[in-house]
Amino acid sequence: MSPPAPNLTPSLAQRLAAADRRLRRLCLGLGALVALLFCLSLAIGPAPLALFGDLTGTGEQAALARAILLEIRLPRAALGLLIGAALGLSGAALQGLLRNPLAEPGLIGISATAALGAVAVFYFGLAGAFALALPLGGLAGAAAAVTLLYGLAGREASALTLILAGVAVTSLAGALTALALNLAPSDYAALEIVFWLLGALTDRSMTHLWLAGPFILAGCGLLLATARPLEALALGEDTARSLGVSLPRLRALAIGGTALAVGASVSVSGAIGFVGLIVPHLLRPLIGHRPAHLLPASALGGAALVQAADIAVRLIPTAQELKLGVLTALIGAPFFLHLLRQTRRAMR
Repeated sequence: MSPPAPNLTPSLAQRLAAADRRLRRLCLGLGALVALLFCLSLAIGPAPLALFGDLTGTGEQAALARAILLEIRLPRAALGLLIGAALGLSGAALQGLLRNPLAEPGLIGISATAALGAVAVFYFGLAGAFALALPLGGLAGAAAAVTLLYGLAGREASALTLILAGVAVTSLAGALTALALNLAPSDYAALEIVFWLLGALTDRSMTHLWLAGPFILAGCGLLLATARPLEALALGEDTARSLGVSLPRLRALAIGGTALAVGASVSVSGAIGFVGLIVPHLLRPLIGHRPAHLLPASALGGAALVQAADIAVRLIPTAQELKLGVLTALIGAPFFLHLLRQTRRAMR
């Protein structure tokens, strides 16, 4: 009589439970780190910490402390949290959708066209005309990217076709941005556009937060809704269809969510690159490749990375404060080259 077959179900259940525990521990740790960095962002700046000793008083010093906290540092810290979460989450979602470890919002043209929309607002002098001009310009640019993507690739496009269409859209947006700089009506206007394109959270107010925040949150909600379908897609397109996943709907959710979240982010912060590329790769060794685990963790990781980088630009001793987008590029470019080398070795 042959021995009974081993029961694999408890082992699988144990592995899944262990993965869930790792996710909870990691998210708790990242959440605590984000909270700590948020508090540090409120505390660090050129004004002495003694200003925050009495925020509830009635004197001139207390009024100054409240103004610095509520009008300068709070919107900067909150935008860093939201923008970082949007970039990390969109990077993880696009890597799952395109099944490409090098994917991020810039790969499909959304970052470049959102930047172009905001540059157009600066170019035509609309930024000072009404408060909604800049975020609406960024969102219009992101919407144009989605329209061009679907126009070039179609709703049933493969991942490779989407990537190639994204490269074409990025090139076009970059060329039009360069044209706007070349034809800028004054040197001051050109310099303003260049500084904005470098990416930063300085001089942002609560108005920027209230305008961009709802769009970022809506985009993040759409991206989180792709977690389960992306898990099915990881098994292959045919398997995903057999499990009832609508691939056109999944692409619409992922690309539309990225357009909303990243378009609104770029419209208030400028171009902050490589966050969506770095964060998922740092987290996969800790929690695995499941999108249901990776997406929320990437949102927290992106928020932590952007807030840490924004604190770093305030602490680095330079004549002028280093731009946030410059620092993330200095970190991200070597990381990108390292990923390329790893990918090349894996293909041998």
